[in-house]
Amino acid sequence: MALAFLVAAAALWGAGWGLLVPRAVYRLAVERDDAWRTGCPAGHPLTGPARGWLGRALCVPCGGAAAGAYRPALLPVLLTASACGALAAAVGGRPELFVWLALAPFGVVLALVDAAVFRLPDVLTLPLAALTAAGLGLAALSCGAAGSWRTALLGAPALGGCYLVLFLISPRGMGFGDVKLALTLGQVLGWYGWPVLFLGTFAAFLAGAVHGLVLILLRRAGRSTAMPFGPFMLAGALAAVVYGGLG
Repeated sequence: MALAFLVAAAALWGAGWGLLVPRAVYRLAVERDDAWRTGCPAGHPLTGPARGWLGRALCVPCGGAAAGAYRPALLPVLLTASACGALAAAVGGRPELFVWLALAPFGVVLALVDAAVFRLPDVLTLPLAALTAAGLGLAALSCGAAGSWRTALLGAPALGGCYLVLFLISPRGMGFGDVKLALTLGQVLGWYGWPVLFLGTFAAFLAGAVHGLVLILLRRAGRSTAMPFGPFMLAGALAAVVYGGLG
């Protein structure tokens, strides 16, 4: 009963943040040299908490009507609620769950932005690495934690270094934003040990390969077609953390 309540509460937490995801994605999903969006498609300024970053994708001057890419969406709510519920079901009430629940909405934002414009904004990837280290450090000091902060900290340069080598070998196949995201995911996966880190990394590449193969078979892409890898990194990390939490 207690676990069911925890899962339900985590899913509601995720759904609540999922309602705010479309605005953040809309603002961040711009080309590399463009500034973040500060207004709706009609040009009305985005207002609200955190300098307009927090709020639903509804413009009051426009009458609340959905316009262009700036509109509420069900997918972010489902993704964030599902991720948070799955994490709670696997991890239970252990201290690291609070870190995972805090990171989940940012992961959904990054996945959707990368899928839209093939980039992972530094404004999220770099601070997340520092916040993850601090959050897991606090979790390690709490009773009942099931991971290792030391391995988590070592996982960041280990996974980041691997992605950096891949980026240097093939800049067209691996973006530098993926390297920066790996600093956070290396900590998340490393928390439960090296086998979980290897599993999450393998799952990301496997999912990306299967996705690419399916697109090629459907003739919607070729062997040289660029694809965002961030969503697969995040999905692989989620699957591995759920596995690590259960273990």
